Amino acid sequence: MGSGYAMAPRTDGLAIASLVLGILAIVCSIACLGIILGPVAAIMGFISRQRIGASNGTVGGGSLALVGLILGLVGFLISVAWFFFAATHQTSGGTPTPT
Repeated sequence: MGSGYAMAPRTDGLAIASLVLGILAIVCSIACLGIILGPVAAIMGFISRQRIGASNGTVGGGSLALVGLILGLVGFLISVAWFFFAATHQTSGGTPTPT
């Protein structure tokens, strides 16, 4: 007497958190927060993908975890590039001296 509907697997919470932190890593990369948020998102996405793979189909969200992992890495790289760009292009802030 089944209802004919299959239950969808629940989405792993770490996958959702990885996606959110990955998006924040890219959005906040100008403020160099991606240096912290990016690796956290990537690690959470990696762990989530392992948990989803080991669950034998009872937990879903593998694509969310993968996108969070990728966005975390991209946010980290953008933050590092922005940091080095800002560090090497410092302005003196003063008036130039006449020669």
